[in-house]
Amino acid sequence: MSLVEEIKDKIRDVKDFPKKGISFKDITPILKNPKLSSKIVKKLSGFVSNRSTHIVGIESRGFLFGIPVSIEKNISFVLIRKKGKLPYKTISTDYNLEYGQATIEMNIGDIGPGDRVIIHDDLLATGGTACAAAKLIIDQGAIVDGFSFIIELDFLKGRKNLRKFSDNINSIVKY
Repeated sequence: MSLVEEIKDKIRDVKDFPKKGISFKDITPILKNPKLSSKIVKKLSGFVSNRSTHIVGIESRGFLFGIPVSIEKNISFVLIRKKGKLPYKTISTDYNLEYGQATIEMNIGDIGPGDRVIIHDDLLATGGTACAAAKLIIDQGAIVDGFSFIIELDFLKGRKNLRKFSDNINSIVKY
């Protein structure tokens, strides 16, 4: 079985979450399989160039594989969280979701001019959250070196929205 098939076999579709009409792709069953998780980390690590200096993980599922990828690549991991979750001085941005609005933030000084950042999350839908993360990176003078995702909902065309920040956009599974 290929990696894509293994992942698709484990992903659970949750109907009407987080709101009616949404079919949520739940990666939590993957986490119960350490061999599959390890294969995913290896694949995601291959998306990170040797010039990248940081992996930025988007709350909360972006942390799950972003941290092991940063360890595998021996580079820094930085959190992007929902508003009010970080205790230090932060920079924030508002953005639209497929089903509402949100604000994300990161600690000031975690990245800076000249840093090259890979933005990681579990899923690319419309790209709103990843674009907001890219804005936070650029606002601090760093470079968006690329994006990585486990899942991409190709039909929502989120990749198109990310291209203004980087052409280095990678996902393992596409729906």
